[in-house]
Parts: sequence; structure tokens; C-alpha cells
Amino acid sequence: MNPKVDWYFDKAQKWQKEIAQLRTIVLDCGLMEELKWGCPCYTFQKSNIVLIHVFKEYCALLFFKGALLQDTNGMLIQQTENVQAARQIRFTNIREIVDPDVSARLKAYIYEAIEVEKAGLKVPLKKTTEFPIPEEFQHKLDEIPALKTAFEALTPGRQRAYLFYFAQPKQSKTRESRVENYMPQILNGKGLND
Repeated sequence: MNPKVDWYFDKAQKWQKEIAQLRTIVLDCGLMEELKWGCPCYTFQKSNIVLIHVFKEYCALLFFKGALLQDTNGMLIQQTENVQAARQIRFTNIREIVDPDVSARLKAYIYEAIEVEKAGLKVPLKKTTEFPIPEEFQHKLDEIPALKTAFEALTPGRQRAYLFYFAQPKQSKTRESRVENYMPQILNGKGLND
């Protein structure tokens, strides 16, 4: 246990018993405990393997390269359709975690994740150019060459953030409004959250 991480477990209110049990299970697998992104992160030879995090409805183990795991027990969940590599195992009560069969399965997933890391496997990620461009944004890119140039100059991560944000609304009018509102930011070389 890393004392720098203790505060995370001490401050937790809703999921305190659950995440304390998850911590014990993960540490039993011989991983190093660190604090990353404000959450307990467990590493093998400085590579991220699994993270404990909490949400309103559940707490979870997040496997950084979960897409490469076999998932023989069908426990892994893809958070959203845009998450490419990570997968979660979610819990809504302590009984789910203390069950000896579940503990054994969790350890099997962790050991498999360590083997994936040892083997140097990488999740094949989609390139930004493979993501669909919302019609409303494509129209503006075709209409305004400076916008297209500015968008292409952004980092791939910033480009993806815009594409996801512009594509979210169901109504064309809302997508169009989002594009209009963020055009100045794109033209200034800024990302969605800059």
C-alpha cells in the first residue's frame, strides 16, 4: 500500500467498503500502487495495468488494455462506444466483490492484463481520419478553407474531441449550432476544452 493513495480511500463515502476490498485484491497480485489522475492506479514495471475509480451508480476496476483481455466471464464493459482500449468491471455492492469466485476471477483478469503488458501488446487504435465527420461540420470545412486548415493543424486528440462533441446531438440544428459556436476556437488553434 502506498500511503500517498490512502486519502482516496479515506475520502470515499458511498463506495468505501467496495474500493477497499478491490484495493486488497489488486495488491494481492503484486502490482505497485500509485496515484494518477486522482485515482489509485496499479502498475507493473511502470506500465499502467488497472485503476480503481468511483461513479455515482457504481465503482469499478478499469483495465487500460481491457480490449485485449479474453473476457471469458463476460465481465468487461466498454464505457462508451468511443472508448477503444479500456474496459471496466463494475460493482454496485460489496457482496459482489467479497464472493470468493468473483475475487478469483478478478485476479485472473489482473494476471492476464499483466501478461498482456509483459508481451508488449498494443491495442490497435483507430486513426482520427477513420472517425465520421458530422455532415454539418463537413459542410463548413468544405465552405471555409481556413477552418479546414485550422482543424487539420489540431492534434489528433483535439480533432477527435470536436468530432465526438459535434456528433452527439440527435438534431441537425443542434449539431449545426455547436459547429458555429466552436468555429472561432478551432480557427484560433484551440481544442474543445482549451
